[in-house]
Amino acid sequence: MNTQNVNTEQLISQLNNASLPTDAISAIAALSAREITENKAVSALIQAFSHHHPSVGKAAVEALVKLAPASVEPLIFAFRNSPDQGVQAYIIQALALIGDERAVDLLAEVVGTEVANHCQGNVRRIAARGLGKIGRTAKQPEVIRYAVEKLTWALLTPEDWGLRYAAAVSLQEIGTPAAHTALQTSLNQETDKVVRSRITMAATKNLPD
Repeated sequence: MNTQNVNTEQLISQLNNASLPTDAISAIAALSAREITENKAVSALIQAFSHHHPSVGKAAVEALVKLAPASVEPLIFAFRNSPDQGVQAYIIQALALIGDERAVDLLAEVVGTEVANHCQGNVRRIAARGLGKIGRTAKQPEVIRYAVEKLTWALLTPEDWGLRYAAAVSLQEIGTPAAHTALQTSLNQETDKVVRSRITMAATKNLPD
């Protein structure tokens, strides 16, 4: 479909009513290229997370990241109001890639959620990486401190080795003295060889000034 002469309403309708993944992705690409940040467009992109084909969800994530910061609040709202774990996973992926301070509470909450489902466990790791980006780029000291505190918990407490690994990488990126202390502390208790190796690397590269 040629989207050059199609208006926003038509693109949203195309996306909402797409039966084929290619049609949905075409509409998403057009909305993204035009950088349309209207609420109805952002909402339609978030709804695309419910599409049965994963390529559509992936395209919607990329579009919503491009449309940030306008997409941040709608994404947070959608997470709070969606019972679908698959949709929530896409939302966390988008928010983690954006790294906006407004998402710090939600990402911290997800990191601290104990889940048995492997896919949801992966969502916790993505959220931990999102906290790393926020902690690295945030302007507010309290936001950085909060991110480090949550990542320190994730490094020292959970049984999920993948979450501990993600926390180590994020703490290295943040690079504050508190992050370095957390990495050093974790070396005294980490038993997984892969995670311990990554923590050692992070602690070495994260020497405070």
